[in-house]
Order: sequence, then C-alpha cells, then structure tokens
Amino acid sequence: MPKFTIQQKFIHLVLAAIDIGSNAARLLISEVIQNKNGGASFNKLNLVRVPLRLGFDVFENNSISQEKINMFAECMKAYRHLMNAYKVEAHFACATSAMRDAQNAGEIIKFIEKECGIGIKVITGDFEANLVYENHFAENLDIDKSYLYIDVGGGSTELSYFSSNVLQYKQSFNIGTIRLLKNKVGDDEWDIFKTCIKQITKDQKEVVAIGSGGNINKVFSLSKRKEGRPLSIELLLDYYKDLSALSVTERIEKFNLREDRADVIVPALQIYTQAMRWANAKEIYVPKIGLADGLIKHLWNEVKNKNL
Repeated sequence: MPKFTIQQKFIHLVLAAIDIGSNAARLLISEVIQNKNGGASFNKLNLVRVPLRLGFDVFENNSISQEKINMFAECMKAYRHLMNAYKVEAHFACATSAMRDAQNAGEIIKFIEKECGIGIKVITGDFEANLVYENHFAENLDIDKSYLYIDVGGGSTELSYFSSNVLQYKQSFNIGTIRLLKNKVGDDEWDIFKTCIKQITKDQKEVVAIGSGGNINKVFSLSKRKEGRPLSIELLLDYYKDLSALSVTERIEKFNLREDRADVIVPALQIYTQAMRWANAKEIYVPKIGLADGLIKHLWNEVKNKNL
C-alpha cells in the first residue's frame, strides 16, 4: 500500500474496482490525483465488461454452475493481468445480488482467491445503494428539487432519496431484470417497492430521478440526447412500448443491441418507469456513474484515511 503525507504537493494513485453483478462483471481502473488542497480528480483509464450472467443460474437453480464458475475464474484472471499491467496499487472487488443468493458463493469466493489472487466481498443491498450515492451527483443540481437515485441491476434495484442536501433514505429491493425474466418477482415485492417510493416522496419537493445501470445508459445513448440533459418519462415509455413489441432478435437488429442487453432492457425500462410514476418524477438524469465509480471513491477514502 502506498504511503504519503498531507504535506506532499500531490498524490497520484492507480486504483481498480471490480463489480460482479447478476448480469455482468465490470473492471474499472482509474487514476486518482489529489492536490495539496485536498481536492481529488478521478480519471478513468479503462473499463471492461464481461457478461457472465451469473443471475441466470442463481435465480433459477439457487447456485452457480461449474460452467459459469470456470467463466468467472477466466474473467478474474484477465482482470488480474490488466491490473498488473496498469500497476494498480489497490483494488476492491465486490459481488452483489446473484452472489448474495447463491448457495455456493462461499466456495466460489475461496476458489477465485486461490486461482486469481482476488478477494471478493459480497456486499449488502444497503451498502450497494450507498456506493451509488457516493458519486454525489445530486449535490450539483437544483436544491429546490429532491432526487431519487434508481440503480437497476440484474438481481436488485437500489433506491436512494436525496432532499435538502441530505440523504434521506436508501434501500435495496429484490427486483431486477433477470429476476423479472425468470418470473421471480412477486406482487408482494412490487407492492413494497411502490409503498416505499410513495411514502418517501409524499409531500416532498418536486422529484427528479437519477438513473444508473447499463440499461438506462443504453437508452440514453439511443435517444441521442445531449450529455447532461434529462430524459422524460414519456420517452422511456415510448422505448418500452417499441422494444417490448419486438423479439430479442428483432431488438438486436433494429436497435443494434448486444444479445445480453437486448433481453434485459425491457424489464429494466419497466422498473425505471414504475419507480418514476410512483415518485411522480417526470424526468430522469443519466450521468455516467455506476457501482464501480462509487467503489473507486470508497476505496480512495479508505486508502487516504489509512495512510494520512
């Protein structure tokens, strides 16, 4: 671990975050530069995504198959080589909903650490929600409005509610794109989701949504909207209608989607639009943030606090 003091003119570190989700595993490598005044800038050096799709095993069979475990190991070996090539000085690997539910998660974690030298932490849904919020995007927006972070993954959706410059609420729900495709989300889970959103936003300032996750970023890209401009709920509903009317093959052809995006994008739009309706949010911002970005900031704070 690098050592440094506050008297140094600047600090330059290369950090990595590995986000092992239910649909894909992502490696984000970033350089962090901190000046003598304490301000830090984060610059992405590389972002790699591999569609492991662990959730398709877990939400169907409650465990991860040997075939997927082998893919998992190959992916982590590649990530280890990339981290070595970039001379990464500290990394944080975490797993979310699929690994939370997998009965064989413990033995897989031991296997990956032995084979690849990467220790994996299975994080709670609440911690996952907090990591997305750590990007603090809402703090740069209109303080006369309140903001609902909606992070949709393959196995879960994390909500964080921000109002008057304060994080008021955060919670994880077992409603995700792969769970929906596998018909593993019951009416009771939807009812809890709806009730929570309505309760936290009732009698509050006008709510604006902030979306994160690969699917909402793809929709934003398809919209050709200028970066920094929000999408309307009407536009999301139009995409939901158009995409849901097509087969997965037709979505791939018409919208130039990857196969591992074409099947999950429709249930993702269902989750985003339902959450926005229940919050009475008419618009959603789509900043280029995600769990991996929050992990980098979390890791930076850990490294900084440990060494100062």
